[in-house]
Amino acid sequence: MRPVLPTDLDRCARALMASPEHVRRDLAARIIGRADLADRYRKRLGRALAGAGDGTLSSATQDLSIAARPGRCSALYCDCLALVLAALGDWRRSQRAHRNR
Repeated sequence: MRPVLPTDLDRCARALMASPEHVRRDLAARIIGRADLADRYRKRLGRALAGAGDGTLSSATQDLSIAARPGRCSALYCDCLALVLAALGDWRRSQRAHRNR
């Protein structure tokens, strides 16, 4: 996956905000997985993966509904941002474990 920028975190959090609460954790993991797959595809073939983007988290949300940016840092936004960060941590740990096999 390409480097994660603040705009990526914001867009992912807003994608989670626009989704039902019961799917948010899984959706965060799917977005990250999609970005990782797209980045590997981009590195190998030199072009973006249709429907998954170029390996950034922002491009991995291109086909999802995105909530409007909250005027203030709402509790829902913070909760969704925390889910994105937790999913990124889980993904990083799984990548590290996979490399150490």
